[in-house]
Amino acid sequence: MNKAQFEHTIRAAGAILGENEILVIGSQAVHASIDSVLPEAERSIEVDVSSLEDEDGSKADLIDGSIGELSVFQDTFGYYAQGVTPRTAVLPGGWRKRLVPYRSPSTNGITALCLELHDLWLSKAVAGREKDKEFCRALLEHDLVDPSLLRRRLDQIPDLKPKIQERIRGSIPGD
Repeated sequence: MNKAQFEHTIRAAGAILGENEILVIGSQAVHASIDSVLPEAERSIEVDVSSLEDEDGSKADLIDGSIGELSVFQDTFGYYAQGVTPRTAVLPGGWRKRLVPYRSPSTNGITALCLELHDLWLSKAVAGREKDKEFCRALLEHDLVDPSLLRRRLDQIPDLKPKIQERIRGSIPGD
């Protein structure tokens, strides 16, 4: 997904929810932190978006039904929004204070609050799917994340199973 597609999806999600701030927790959060798009992020055709407050998941359902996978929006544009809740990603403590705002004239007054790259890396590492591992490797290879900071933040993820923590620690260079 390129920046224009990202901006369009943020604009649409904000309009659907009637909110001027949208949380972005998936790989497309990189748009707020880097100017060029990583090929590993550009392959994705979805933006994981959430309202900052969606305890019952009803706002995620609204996104999915309006501009989600297999919607008219996807049929028309070739990309879509995946409705999620703030609890979808496993994140280290303090992540909300580190959100990186993204706003441009093309977002029509909507601000995408995107995960900071180290928090994003950790959420992807916890998910552990092959595409997530590839994304994590790309962030490391492009020197976009600091391994020592990843290790410190890994220790700040509450209730993470030791086996998962060991797996992630083993994927951070320098350990």
